[in-house]
Amino acid sequence: MSIQSILLVDDSKTELYVLSELLTKRGFRVRTAENGNDAMRRISEEKPDLILMDVVMPGLNGFQLTRAITRDPRYADVPVIMCTSKNQETDKVWGMRQGARDYVVKPINPDELLRKIRAFG
Repeated sequence: MSIQSILLVDDSKTELYVLSELLTKRGFRVRTAENGNDAMRRISEEKPDLILMDVVMPGLNGFQLTRAITRDPRYADVPVIMCTSKNQETDKVWGMRQGARDYVVKPINPDELLRKIRAFG
């Protein structure tokens, strides 16, 4: 499966803008969500090929949301890449245990992120 549509989940409008610009310029179709409820609604409207997930957000945090998505049979095949400023090894391990398939630390290195996305497609 090639990755064409990406859902960005982040409560920072700046991060959403920067990542949207980067990915759109590389040919991806990008949708955004600013919180867990918004993300779940967007996923149910149109299942993305991949999700980039922030961790620190109001309401459901990224770990909780990743667990909910990856344990739902309708969405379990959608890879989630945690995309967060939480850079401790324990955070990475916990994110992977929640179902994330990869982990990227902010500030994002665009080449690294694109390499990781392409690895799924």
